[in-house]
Amino acid sequence: MSLPAPLTQHIARRPQRIALLQHIAEQGSITRAAKAAGISYKAAWDAIDELNNLANQALVERSTGGRGGGGARLSDEGQRVLRLYQKIQALQAQILDSAEHASDLDLLGRLMLRTSARNQLQGQVIAIEHQGRYDRISLALAGGLQIAALITPDSTARLELHCGCTVVALLKAGWVHLLMAQDGATTDANLLDATVAAITTDAEGQGEVRVLLENGQTLCAFADAQWLAQRDINEGARLKVQFHPDAVLLGVPV
Repeated sequence: MSLPAPLTQHIARRPQRIALLQHIAEQGSITRAAKAAGISYKAAWDAIDELNNLANQALVERSTGGRGGGGARLSDEGQRVLRLYQKIQALQAQILDSAEHASDLDLLGRLMLRTSARNQLQGQVIAIEHQGRYDRISLALAGGLQIAALITPDSTARLELHCGCTVVALLKAGWVHLLMAQDGATTDANLLDATVAAITTDAEGQGEVRVLLENGQTLCAFADAQWLAQRDINEGARLKVQFHPDAVLLGVPV
């Protein structure tokens, strides 16, 4: 089984994130793996979330028992990706040697897109519906979840979208809204059930909430710390996440 194109490209562009998998395999702990990689615990989880979202299956799983009473381990898919990364490492020297000019690799780097969007979800186009000035693109995510995006017909044509093609949905954290389970949703908005995985709060009282979707993918959203406290929202709380289709940006492998 081949890896998803977005994940394969991510391996080529961001090898340091894939290297984190090796530290997890060796350390059996996110905390120790982050320390070995020279990054923060939060940065490690951000990297893991992005990798899990781009893969067909979760690459890292929480484990119970062991040193310290618990930790993390690579799934079978994670071990397979790690083996691929190790093969890429072996080929890296050959690729560097093949560059005709020192500027060649810089040029390739500029041609690769890196986005500021915190949330990246891989999906497959299952329907394209024309709605006035826009196309409504329906996407199937892993685990049977579905979302929709609104883009212009020109964008549909430029991206060469068609049913069955693979895309990456990009969504800024500020566009993701948290709702209590009993709250009503905005008409036509994407609405997904979620569980709070982690909450961090800054000095200004703004909270960053990482939620776990039912399919194992994650989303990051912002919320006022007071709003979270008033509703007694902590890790493990059940919520809904809402975002409008016109907030979803689409990208395709090149």
